[in-house]
Amino acid sequence: MTLNEAMRLALGHFHAGRMAEAEELCRAILQAVPGTGEVAQLLGVAVMMQGRPQEAEAILRQSIAMRPELADSHGNLGTVLQSLGRVGEALAAHDRCAQLSPATPEAYVNRGSARLALGDRNGAATDFARALRLRPVDALAATNLGVALRESHRVAEAERALRRALAVEPGHAEAMLGYAHALRELGRLGQAKIAYTRAVALTPAKTEALCYHLYLMQTLCDWDDYDRLCARVRETIDRDGGVVIPLATLSIETTPAQQDRSARLFYDRLVKRPSAPPMPARVTPRPDGRLRIAYVSADFHEHATAYLAAELFELHDRDRFEVLAYSYGPDDGSAMRQRLVKAFDRFRDIRSVPLDAVARRMADDGVDIMVDLKGYTKQTRLDLLSRRLAPVEVSYLGYPGTIGCPHMDYVIGDRFVTPPEHQPFYAERLAILPDAYQINDRHRPLPDAVPSRADCGLPEDGVVFAAFNTAYKISPAMFALWMRVLKRVPGSVLWLFEANPLAAGNLKAAAEARGVDPARLVFAPPRPLAEHIARYRVADLALDTLPYTGHTTTSDALWAGCPTPPPATRCGRAARW
Repeated sequence: MTLNEAMRLALGHFHAGRMAEAEELCRAILQAVPGTGEVAQLLGVAVMMQGRPQEAEAILRQSIAMRPELADSHGNLGTVLQSLGRVGEALAAHDRCAQLSPATPEAYVNRGSARLALGDRNGAATDFARALRLRPVDALAATNLGVALRESHRVAEAERALRRALAVEPGHAEAMLGYAHALRELGRLGQAKIAYTRAVALTPAKTEALCYHLYLMQTLCDWDDYDRLCARVRETIDRDGGVVIPLATLSIETTPAQQDRSARLFYDRLVKRPSAPPMPARVTPRPDGRLRIAYVSADFHEHATAYLAAELFELHDRDRFEVLAYSYGPDDGSAMRQRLVKAFDRFRDIRSVPLDAVARRMADDGVDIMVDLKGYTKQTRLDLLSRRLAPVEVSYLGYPGTIGCPHMDYVIGDRFVTPPEHQPFYAERLAILPDAYQINDRHRPLPDAVPSRADCGLPEDGVVFAAFNTAYKISPAMFALWMRVLKRVPGSVLWLFEANPLAAGNLKAAAEARGVDPARLVFAPPRPLAEHIARYRVADLALDTLPYTGHTTTSDALWAGCPTPPPATRCGRAARW
């Protein structure tokens, strides 16, 4: 057998999925003809495909030493390094591949993937777009472009990219799930429902899609399949049947143990990296002895978290603390944004800053304590949770459950949100404040002017029950209880926040099905914060939801002086949130 024949046979084994046979033949060729870079490159990939990445790395480095100009060796080395969690090194290898083979779409797809893993969404989008220019019919590149754009808050562009991917490959599961996300964020909820249903059907084993589907159905108050979906989520946790979005476990009836297990599995399978570099070396100690605290969030703008915490940042004792913001959310140009920028000693905008650069910046800033305000909530940067960024790390305010990772040291809570007896269900140590954990801003608006009932579309007489929690927190059981209340209180109305027209329609239908005139449901449209808080002064009683309770919404009611009875069932992170 000639060398060319042996190489063709080795390639044949490889393309047929016979990796062990390809490996054996490549080793025989290299023994007969040492220094053949192409064969070493194929051997490295065959070894990688058999789940031996460390050995594959060594072989691919040998291949590069034999043929430094062989682009595929650099690209495959980058893929191996990325699988090992060494994403910075992987990016360098993919960069070299792109330099050597600038007309190859795969080089840009792989480099974009590494950039996305490092949090460089803009750089990733540039790479994926370039790959599409080189090969316009590429579902993977278009899908990845959509992911990068959506994570950069360029949702309309993301929707177009994902629609393009599905035009190429209608059954592409990742594209369908990403498309559903984009439609939901654009407010096209009816189309999003169809897309989520399709995504679940395309990948029944991808249980994250199931959770997102449940979330959308909750957002729509579409409860036809609610019990079955909730049961599937709980079964997935109990039987280790896949990954469950941690926030999904808080919005349905689950036990603390199930909430803990879902978070730990989510972290281990979707956030954790095979190997994470240590914290970069820090600057020398500061002569003033002040601690440096970095608050990290996407919500430093007109957002519920900002409404609560703005004064906290302002009131830090500057003789003892230096307070920094690391912001990866939008700059909306609002008065709140301007206030927050002034509230911090330093305000870092890290929207397009890769993870390694964020780690370096925190080290250079000498951050002692990092406070994460997001947890597993919308628009969080999971990459920032994947490694230790400060000597002490704390979870606070935005998410009440465990992050499930070993380097989050504390969760700040209170005896209601984080009962001491729930310590076994947290990876972190509970730091329990003596009264309530939730900070509030005393400068929040408290308007003197109160709208009339007519201004709010309410009847002049009768009790007004206000339930302004967002629609997905309304469970079928809670809504049924509210309908019983309306039946027992003649002339009363239920005043709900108008999250979306489809939810309003479904709630009216649900009321009618329970024997309540749908006209007794009144929907409050979105209003600026001051006007919204003023509406609570029209209500007679503010109602809460279970198992996912109010947060800023309940604070708004109390701030306005509207009576707010506490939930009458179990306490805990899912019952008091």
